[in-house]
Order: sequence, then C-alpha cells, then structure tokens
Amino acid sequence: MIIIINLKTYQQGKAVIKLAKKIQKVNNKIIIGAQASDIYELAKQTKLKIFAEHVDPYEPGRYTGFIIPEAVKKDGAIGTFLNHSEHKLDFKTIKKTLKRCKQIKLKTAIFVKNLKEAKKIEKLKPDYLIYEPPELVAGKISVSNAKPEIIEKIAKKLKMKFLVGAGIKTKEDIKTSKKLGASGIAVSSAITKAKDPEKSLKNLIE
Repeated sequence: MIIIINLKTYQQGKAVIKLAKKIQKVNNKIIIGAQASDIYELAKQTKLKIFAEHVDPYEPGRYTGFIIPEAVKKDGAIGTFLNHSEHKLDFKTIKKTLKRCKQIKLKTAIFVKNLKEAKKIEKLKPDYLIYEPPELVAGKISVSNAKPEIIEKIAKKLKMKFLVGAGIKTKEDIKTSKKLGASGIAVSSAITKAKDPEKSLKNLIE
C-alpha cells in the first residue's frame, strides 16, 4: 500500500526533521510532502521518499520567487505534489508543470477533487493520482465514509491506480478505501498534529 504524508507548513526546520525521523522509524518507504526549504536536510538526514509540496513550470532563469523542478530535485526530492486543494492550479499550468517534471525525471503526485478532474488528469499520466474532496480536508469525517460511492466510481472509470485522502484517521478508513478500489492513502493532520506521531502512524497502518 502506498502511503503519503503531507507535512504541509505545520512545522519548520529541526521540528520537521524530528517528525520525519519518527515517521521513518515506523516505515521508511513512506512518501512525505515537504516545504522546499526543508527538502535538503530531510534528504540528508532520512531515507524517506521526499516530494516537494509544489513546483512551478519554469526553467532556470529569471523567475524570482518561484520554485523550479530542478531546485527541489538537486536538494534531494524525488517528486512533487501538484494541484492540492490548498494550492489549486488550472489545467494548462498542471500540464505544463508535469511536462517539465517529466523532462528532468521528477515524479508527480496530482490531487483531484472529483471524477471529472480525475479523468482529465489521468490522460497526462502522472506517477500518482490522489482523490481528495476539498470540503473534507482537515475535517472530522473521512473520504471513505463521506464519499464511498465516488471512490468506487473512480476505481471503475480510471485505468490507473489512485490514492485517496481527506480525513483518513483510522484503520477502518484504510480498509474501506482499499475495499472500494484505492491503492493507497494520503494523510496529514492525523500524523502531523498528533501528540505522539509515531504511535498514531503505527496504529493507523500496522
């Protein structure tokens, strides 16, 4: 099962490294999404698969303030998130950015809000596709409980494997998601905001 943990911007610097090491103790094959400023140290101090939380579709040059794919790859990221509900992109930008990432062999995990968007993004052939309804992100109700019929429909309509996210907090959420056709999960606050992240992650996936 594929597990993605989005660290978001809850913590920075040493606190992020500390959290990542706790995640690594449980499972070093987990993918973590990190801020660009933390990628270098995370790559240096852990064996986790690191994805940038976002990159822009530009080449090296005069693009002050943007994050280019080459920068995060050089720092040790193996991939990037695109189109998270907290950082939405139009289709043209997603297509352009994904093309740039493929050029330098940087993997992509693209978030989608519904079946229509999923079918559109599938044609671009990202490495990972994540169904995450924006209204359930950081909420108390999991996607597997609130939108089971959508997960099942996506499993039937898509040819590629997909992950689900939003409100995943329990083993039952994972079992249900897998039963409905998902091949993995994406979580954030269930781990990043937990009092004991290591214990919470163990309880969730073991």
